[in-house]
Amino acid sequence: MNTLYQFFPGRQLTTWIGGLSLLLWLIHTPALAQRKRDRGLSADTSLASIASTTADRLAIETQFADGMRFLMTEEPARAISQFQNVLKKTPNNAAAHYSLANAYIKSGKPAEALQHATKAYSLDSGNKFYALLLGELYVKQKRYGEAEELYEKLLKQGSENAEYGVELAAIYLFDDKPEKALTAYNTVERELGLNEEIIRQKQRIYLKLNKVDKAVEEAERLVASEPGEPDYLLEGAELLIANDRTDQALSWIDRALKLNPDSPQAHVLLADIYRKKGDMARVSKELNQVLANPNLEAGLKARILSSYVGMTEQNPTAQKDALGMAQTLAQTNPNDPKSQVMMADLLAQQGKKAEARDAYARAARLDGSTYEVWGALLQLDNELNQADSLLAHSQQALEMFPTQGVFWYSNGSANLYKRNYQAAVDALEESKKLLAASNDEALKRGIDAQLGDAYNGMGDYTKSDEAYEAVLKLDPINDYVLNNYSYFLSLRKANLPRAQQLAQKLAERHPTNATYLDTYAWVLYVSKDYAKARQYLEKAMSNPASVSGTIIEHYGDVLYQLGQHDKALEQWKLAKTKGNATPALDKKISTGKLNE
Repeated sequence: MNTLYQFFPGRQLTTWIGGLSLLLWLIHTPALAQRKRDRGLSADTSLASIASTTADRLAIETQFADGMRFLMTEEPARAISQFQNVLKKTPNNAAAHYSLANAYIKSGKPAEALQHATKAYSLDSGNKFYALLLGELYVKQKRYGEAEELYEKLLKQGSENAEYGVELAAIYLFDDKPEKALTAYNTVERELGLNEEIIRQKQRIYLKLNKVDKAVEEAERLVASEPGEPDYLLEGAELLIANDRTDQALSWIDRALKLNPDSPQAHVLLADIYRKKGDMARVSKELNQVLANPNLEAGLKARILSSYVGMTEQNPTAQKDALGMAQTLAQTNPNDPKSQVMMADLLAQQGKKAEARDAYARAARLDGSTYEVWGALLQLDNELNQADSLLAHSQQALEMFPTQGVFWYSNGSANLYKRNYQAAVDALEESKKLLAASNDEALKRGIDAQLGDAYNGMGDYTKSDEAYEAVLKLDPINDYVLNNYSYFLSLRKANLPRAQQLAQKLAERHPTNATYLDTYAWVLYVSKDYAKARQYLEKAMSNPASVSGTIIEHYGDVLYQLGQHDKALEQWKLAKTKGNATPALDKKISTGKLNE
């Protein structure tokens, strides 16, 4: 709120605040203090009538000027002290009360501000700035009725105050008096003319009162004020669409298109209307016209297309059309990252993961500053089992977002897959540290599970076991950990009772899963329980489609230990044809013996 500080009659203080030059000016023009009252302080509060000597008068002037200087330099506490000193000598100084109220406001002390604003107004109720400050404080305290009285009185003083009708209307709205607010806005318009923002505010009030026709009338007034401006027509069309008057909206849009046939907003509104009518073919036609506009920036086209995607819902034909438009947009704007992201999003939604991954990668190369793009890219790399891409992309993502624990996790997973165990441990430990405060417990368990694998790969079995146990403490039936932990223990021939316990739980939970049955069988084999190992391996081999060369090789090993050497050799040869067997398989076949 603009303020006018009047200390001397007929003089605006805001024009002479200025340190030493101000004081010199005051000292050399003492006669100003004697001038007749204009619109500032009354004669009985002028410095001439309350200061007995020139020295006293200059001291008060100096204190007031210092207070103003502190107020303007955002030092309200020092300003308060100066104004209080002035009021000790001139208790009925309206300007000092007003300025002190402003200082208290800046100090966050509204109660004290209200006290002095009230006093200033009581001393000079004709000063509109005192009235405005007091009204502002009333509003902050939700004393709307008192604020309304002040503004109503102010408006009656003359048409030069008409602009304050906007503030009065706002207070009426705070006080839940919409009809009075409309009256206030109308008064302002009569005095000052049509105003775009006032019209919009009146429309909101009419709509709240469910007077749609009146809101439309206001839109028509705005259009009439500038008949060559299509944006006003489209704004009115949006209002009509929002209130289910689509036929009338079509007329307004048609008028706008006559003024600007290439208006993207007009075609988007038409698309929305036809979407509500279920005419998706027409929706596609309208949006294609927008996307074909060579003068429209690619990013805006992408945003418009995004709005269409939201309309497609579960309509397969519309989704296919949206993807086609996105692909065209991306091809014609290969250097626009938003277009690439739009196409990637649609490809991912339609299950085309490899193509989506490539599109996200292009978008990331064009603009690497978008976290969500990297997140989607890394997720697809992982789902597609593209370890090399996951490693490369996670490293690039971390260059942009080095404090994102999820990206470190992706990097650790890729390094683990590549058997870069030390790099995997470093990345996973960093991820664990950054995500310590996360609520994603599943992710934190996943980090510990992979740390178990990575530390095992490094030969740091103590830390490996600790990581696995940390997962099982929170999730005792974590299949990933039950499988890997028990298997690695068996390979090390360490803590075999614990390995058996874990592997048995896994086999009981998944009695038809060949991999898990093989893990339990191998733990039993290492524990020299060959008969039971054979039992579980035969269960694993009951479904030939899911049997790997490793499982068949393990079955041959068990048969050999049970003394069935010929049958063991047959299984080893069969394992060779399946692939994925151990490096020792060739020697077993050539010697017919199990060399352990």
